Amino acid sequence: MSTKKRKATTDALEIMDRRYFSEMPDFKEKLEDAVLSMSIATEVYELRTRAKLTQKQLAERVGTSHTVISRLEDADYRGHSLKMLQRIVKAMGCRMEINIIGHRRRRRIPA
Repeated sequence: MSTKKRKATTDALEIMDRRYFSEMPDFKEKLEDAVLSMSIATEVYELRTRAKLTQKQLAERVGTSHTVISRLEDADYRGHSLKMLQRIVKAMGCRMEINIIGHRRRRRIPA
């Protein structure tokens, strides 16, 4: 029986990944989705507050209701639309960039 020893690391994210996520890919995917939703909510909120706008004022600029803006600023909201984000960015005179980052493929060692 051969066991391959992992390379030691002091990287906290790598340690957490090994300890908590390597055996639970569904949990990791849900966590990544939650982080993305939180990031979008934070960006919309910060963009609006830096411009000193209320949710209602931003909604008027975008051509939607303040409840839509409120939902977009909620970290638990999962219904983000690229079109709506583009409308918000355009109304604020900004531009949006999207980065797609590939995942490393991990090799599974058969038991």
